[in-house]
Amino acid sequence: MKLHTFAAACAAVVSLSATAALAAEPVTVKLQSPVAQPVKFIAGGAIFNCEADTCVAGATTSNTFGSDTCKTVAAKVGAIAAFQGRRSLDEARLAQCNTAAAASSTALAKR
Repeated sequence: MKLHTFAAACAAVVSLSATAALAAEPVTVKLQSPVAQPVKFIAGGAIFNCEADTCVAGATTSNTFGSDTCKTVAAKVGAIAAFQGRRSLDEARLAQCNTAAAASSTALAKR
């Protein structure tokens, strides 16, 4: 019984370690237009550093690879040309991100 419990605990540790290793892959965002100056912000549980036409998040979480993060990044720094990491977003999802960027800039212009 103790051996079975020990084996289950080992399997849980290995599973958690593998999940953390997968989530630690960087996300690279290519912008359609460069930012005027370096920008740093949090989106999807990761810190994005943006300079010129690229944003990179090195210490990512599983939430960093989703459409919601892409929309947040687009709202902060503008339209996105590519969102790549463990999973890359396709053209349809990039269009949704860029719609969020356009809505954000329209809302800021009205203020």
